[in-house]
Amino acid sequence: MTKLNVNGRTLDVAVDGDTPLLWVIREQIGLTGTKYGCGVAQCGACTVHIDGVATRSCALPVSAVTEEQKIVTIEGLSPDGTHPVQQAWIKHDVPQCGFCQSGMIMTAAALLQANPKPSEADIASEMTNICRCGTYVRVKAAILDVAAGGQLGRG
Repeated sequence: MTKLNVNGRTLDVAVDGDTPLLWVIREQIGLTGTKYGCGVAQCGACTVHIDGVATRSCALPVSAVTEEQKIVTIEGLSPDGTHPVQQAWIKHDVPQCGFCQSGMIMTAAALLQANPKPSEADIASEMTNICRCGTYVRVKAAILDVAAGGQLGRG
């Protein structure tokens, strides 16, 4: 039995230690907002926060996460969709097919939490998620919009 702190809840899951965190989140816990894309931690569709750090969960074995670490999924970022990054995504019409968006939002939220006023170079460096629809210009605009509004910052 493994204990995980997901979205503020301590959960017991019965899985092998080498099971990727992504599959524990999706199949054992039932939170399907975090997506499977590549399985090798390159595309970013599986991004969650672990202690505030954007982490790709598809290649991370659940045994690498301790009960004390706080995992936040897209469902836990803002249950009602009012997180500033989510609102900026809507305002800038970022999603097209939407598949990569939960990972993109999680990466952007972690970036802005760590660096509330990122430069365009900072955004290019940190936003390495792959979007097959190519919405990168709108992603950058949404992030810059949140940064300009000062809606996020170090707590």
